[in-house]
Amino acid sequence: MRFTVAIVGRPNVGKSTLFNRLVGRRLALVDDQPGVTRDRREGRAQLGDLTFAVIDTAGLEEASPDSLSGRMQAQTKAAIAAADVALFLIDARAGTTPLDRAFADLLRKSGRPVILLANKAEGRATEAGVLDAYALGLGEPIPISAEHGEGLADLYDALRAALPEATAEAPDDTIPARPAEAAAIRVAIVGRPNTGKSTLVNALLGEERLLTGPEAGITRDAIAVELGWHGHRFRIHDTAGLRRRSRIEEKLEKLSVADTLNAVRFAEVVIVLMDAGAPFEEQDLRIADLVEREGRALVLGISKSDLIENRAGVFAKLRAQADHWLPQVKGVSVVAHSGATGEGLDRLMQAILDAHAVWNKRVPTGALNRWLPAVVAAHPPPATSGRRIRLDYVTQPKSRPPTFVLFLSRAVALPDVYRRYLVNALRESFDLPGTPIRLILREKQNPYAKRK
Repeated sequence: MRFTVAIVGRPNVGKSTLFNRLVGRRLALVDDQPGVTRDRREGRAQLGDLTFAVIDTAGLEEASPDSLSGRMQAQTKAAIAAADVALFLIDARAGTTPLDRAFADLLRKSGRPVILLANKAEGRATEAGVLDAYALGLGEPIPISAEHGEGLADLYDALRAALPEATAEAPDDTIPARPAEAAAIRVAIVGRPNTGKSTLVNALLGEERLLTGPEAGITRDAIAVELGWHGHRFRIHDTAGLRRRSRIEEKLEKLSVADTLNAVRFAEVVIVLMDAGAPFEEQDLRIADLVEREGRALVLGISKSDLIENRAGVFAKLRAQADHWLPQVKGVSVVAHSGATGEGLDRLMQAILDAHAVWNKRVPTGALNRWLPAVVAAHPPPATSGRRIRLDYVTQPKSRPPTFVLFLSRAVALPDVYRRYLVNALRESFDLPGTPIRLILREKQNPYAKRK
């Protein structure tokens, strides 16, 4: 990416729709309700032969600095400062408004090149709104339709004109070869609303990158940020809080939940964040169980640890509670930390690395088949219909999460309790704490079944 573009404008002018159009997929939440976007979201955009970073921002509104809208505006100003060029969107159907004119002045003072876009310019009925945009004093407005992809060729020309050096084509022999880099570990931070997810991300980054505050439900869509720690690369997704399904009524919250679940499915490690004041609530356990069923590596984060009084024995109790309430991921890492003070952040990052390593672990087939007779001898499977179940062979075809295939004589007859016994034995024998384990049963074919 040679340059960075920030998309700015008042609420509900189509900024997130244009962002999704440029990145080529639905990354940002889009809804008719104004003010959907709150944090600034970054993506890799492609327009013709131009590849660049694009930032979607919250709608610009006049508000006091301490209010939620004021903090959103601060995030937008930070995006403008970090960009090489700003795309200023107005609604061609509504024409220019006093708010558009106020923020046109803000953009002029920023010193950044500005490209004026009159969005929603489908049809002749919007011509008056496009002409009205000349009054903003930001040059010729470009009519576009982010929803239908119209006018992007003109936007391409405007980007080349605004940033001639950054968009110039370099000769092939002058492009340096980039050294290969290890892929970033994908991490999703999930939990109930107001457990400190965005505060944790800001503490890890060392800056106020994400909106935080006492209001519950500030984060609406999953925001991805890059982080380096002790030579390792991470891509961390901050997500919207997950409430019980019965309490979710608004369409926008349903979209936010879907975005969070999507972040979990594409993550490698998931941090389930719990409030130290009320850990292991029913919703916490539901979320952790969801992560296990999705097969993601799991870390339990206990946030706001600086508020815990009489700490003696508290953390050991949390460890015991985790194994009691979540036996399906026995041994999962439990890390108490504080995003406000920075306490425990290094332990949390190390727990992510450890969980990722266990999630990728492979056990040799020879070791597995030396293990199988020993666990069967210690606790044989029960007989059903007067016949013993014979366990013949076990192998691990894949990891992420560790998945084992057990070949036996009668797969349907093996009780679930014995299956759990084998999973726990695998976990203890091969040092697989806290990770989901899949045990697939395969019935061996009887070579004499077709003989008369």
